[in-house]
Amino acid sequence: MNNTLTLKKTSVSMQLQDIRLDITWSKIARRYFDKSASWLYNKMNGIDGNGGEGDFTYSERLQLKNALYDFSERIRKAADNLEV
Repeated sequence: MNNTLTLKKTSVSMQLQDIRLDITWSKIARRYFDKSASWLYNKMNGIDGNGGEGDFTYSERLQLKNALYDFSERIRKAADNLEV
């Protein structure tokens, strides 16, 4: 009997489900990765450029995480500057 636990990785797309439709991912791809929108969409869906499997590397996930932190801070600053 094999007692090894196999964990299925949650896709980046699923992890970002709450905000996925609210962000212009093409701008994120260009600003933070200098890549195309299709590159980022494929990565988020676990697809490489040839249709095979192609998840984010560790460093790309970290880069995306930092990009989202930066983007959220830019949103917060814009909200703070909004006159009401």
